[in-house]
Amino acid sequence: MFEGVFAEKVLTHPNIRPYPQAPQETSGYFTGSNSIYRYSLRDSDYPVIIISDPIYDSHGGFIKPGYYELALSDSREFLILLESKKPIAVIPVIKIEEDASESDRLNNKKVKKQLKKEKKAREDTNKKRAKTGMPADEPEIHMEAALEYNIEGHYYLIKYQRGTIRAWGAFRG
Repeated sequence: MFEGVFAEKVLTHPNIRPYPQAPQETSGYFTGSNSIYRYSLRDSDYPVIIISDPIYDSHGGFIKPGYYELALSDSREFLILLESKKPIAVIPVIKIEEDASESDRLNNKKVKKQLKKEKKAREDTNKKRAKTGMPADEPEIHMEAALEYNIEGHYYLIKYQRGTIRAWGAFRG
């Protein structure tokens, strides 16, 4: 008798939820598809990568699980894993691509005119926002970063995308 009463009181208590109130993946959104993963944080120019498990190297060192930024070096030869703006790891790039159709589109006269109008409108909006103390509105750049483990080759593959540039890096863990 006592066990049944206890279970009933627990389930009807307003602050205890034995099951999640909402599903883990709401309609249409999957883990990793929210704006923090695609456009990064406001004060960051780099895509955010989430490392869920520690990554160990052969020397006994490891990378802790957490949120990291992924940057491409100026020479485009390395991907740099950053934690609080401090480099944690340097990963060699094995492949890099740049979308040439985007540069052709930006050189079109009509597109240049449209971008100039948008820039002027954004400047006017930012002046109004500055008067009220709001942060400036800046165009969002599509950014993504992902980490995958290849079981057959026993290596990690990092995918990086920022705007029109895509890069892939690999390292053994």
